[in-house]
Amino acid sequence: MNHLRLLQHRDADGTRSVILAEGDVAHRLDGTTSVRELALRAIAAGRSLADEARSCGKGAPVDIAAEFAAGRLLSPIDHEDPAHVLLTGTGLTHLGSAEGRDKMHKAAAAGEQLTDSMRMFLEGLEGGKPSPGTEGQQPEWFYKGDGSQLVAPGAPLQMPFFAKDGGEEPELAGVYLIGEDGAIYRLGFAIANEFSDHVTERHNYLWLAHSKLRQAALGPELLLGELPERVEGISRIRRGGEVIWEKPFLSGEANMSHTVANLEHHHFKYDLFCRPGDVHVHFFGTATLSFSDGVTTREGDVFEIEAAPFALPVSNPLQRAPQRTVAVKAL
Repeated sequence: MNHLRLLQHRDADGTRSVILAEGDVAHRLDGTTSVRELALRAIAAGRSLADEARSCGKGAPVDIAAEFAAGRLLSPIDHEDPAHVLLTGTGLTHLGSAEGRDKMHKAAAAGEQLTDSMRMFLEGLEGGKPSPGTEGQQPEWFYKGDGSQLVAPGAPLQMPFFAKDGGEEPELAGVYLIGEDGAIYRLGFAIANEFSDHVTERHNYLWLAHSKLRQAALGPELLLGELPERVEGISRIRRGGEVIWEKPFLSGEANMSHTVANLEHHHFKYDLFCRPGDVHVHFFGTATLSFSDGVTTREGDVFEIEAAPFALPVSNPLQRAPQRTVAVKAL
């Protein structure tokens, strides 16, 4: 099956374009410079994003692997004002995802007492896949930041100067646009590195909110249509060109304790997330972390995450932000 994907491109002179890829074939689209612009046109015309993309004139063919290697591909979604892009996510959503989290938090538990993480995971197993039209179990939810925290393909993932850790989280993300009438439109899905500080979280699970205020990266492709039931990929870390850790990861609803629809419901049930014109990138969670296997990352390590049906990976080096002084002035 040839999956339809959209990519955003920027030439050396700053000229932007949108690329439509189907299987191994890709070409530029005439008359559009951003996925968001194309989506707004689709909404106005009352048709799908795929149909709107196909209605555009065919531009020049593109070798997306070569453009990726040259650093000319952008994140598959953005906004002229990054404050109107919200990065959020849900955790404990995948089968097996409680194991690593429970290891971190078990020191606070005694005997047969369940940690809060395990309780939430079990509640998700029981009620995370409700019948259509009914409300399921509420998942763990967190905020990561606005669009300024979304790094481009190949760009460094920068942990703050005060961070205890910079660790990968290989997962899928849903990409959404709120229409002018407040309606919620899912544009598609992207492969992602949600990126977190697991040492900070391990210290006290109430610091989860702190650990998630970090950058994140998306692969350059926006997958249109429905998410495959099963998504299988590989997450690895390279150090000095050598692979120091590698592990398969699973996603898609067959490998999740929640449906995508349930996760979407519990995010967009809040009116503040239905502001016309806003873009949302919502991370669906993972069950695979190098941190759970005892890996300590270092500056210069490169995270690589790949999964079909995406042709291109998420690939970003780890960097630490320079030290700065936090100062507040009274007026």
